[in-house]
Amino acid sequence: MLKKPTKISEIGTAKIPTHQAVYLRLRDAILFGELTPGQAVTIQGLTKLLDAGITPVREALRRLVSQGALEMHGNRRVTVPELTQSSVQELEFMRLSLEPELTRRFTEHVDAQGIAKLRLIDGLLNTAIEMGDVFGYLRQNHAFHANIYAGANAPIMADAADRLWLRFGPSLRVVCGRFGTQNLPDKHHELLQALDDRDVNAAGVAMSGDVQQGMVQIMSALAK
Repeated sequence: MLKKPTKISEIGTAKIPTHQAVYLRLRDAILFGELTPGQAVTIQGLTKLLDAGITPVREALRRLVSQGALEMHGNRRVTVPELTQSSVQELEFMRLSLEPELTRRFTEHVDAQGIAKLRLIDGLLNTAIEMGDVFGYLRQNHAFHANIYAGANAPIMADAADRLWLRFGPSLRVVCGRFGTQNLPDKHHELLQALDDRDVNAAGVAMSGDVQQGMVQIMSALAK
């Protein structure tokens, strides 16, 4: 279940409006598996857990439902959608259409500082894998990808990729539960090498492999 922050208005490094903080908190809960696929929560329960008024909670829910990250039910309950074999196939097709291209564009623009930042994130990710830290892995894996897409100078495609992550992110938590962190897909080493070489095509290939491995793991976890 959600881990209640000290103050919802203090999420991040700077104070932000309550409605945005509530949205980001729920978004993170979905992305990183605190709310699992099929798990139902009530609107009233969320207001208590987030220590927020019902208006910002409803606004956050509205946004996340419109993004396909949550489903609203008539009994005032919301759930994270459960993926089907068909939806995983759709997501894989869309990810393979977007993410390698974003990576190629990022490779054309990235500087040494940008690559160093990715190496730092990947180091934290590897530490999380070694320690069996599921939430740490999920957060750093998302950060690695999000940094690439944000730096691709393609905001429309980056926004679309971000929405896709809200769709399959919760199932990555299921993957970790089934397989542990030691057997998780990771093509980041190949990608970082391609970035060092400024090899646009190799970077795209590495990202394609990373996406495919991840979606195969999700499909395997759902089949059990």
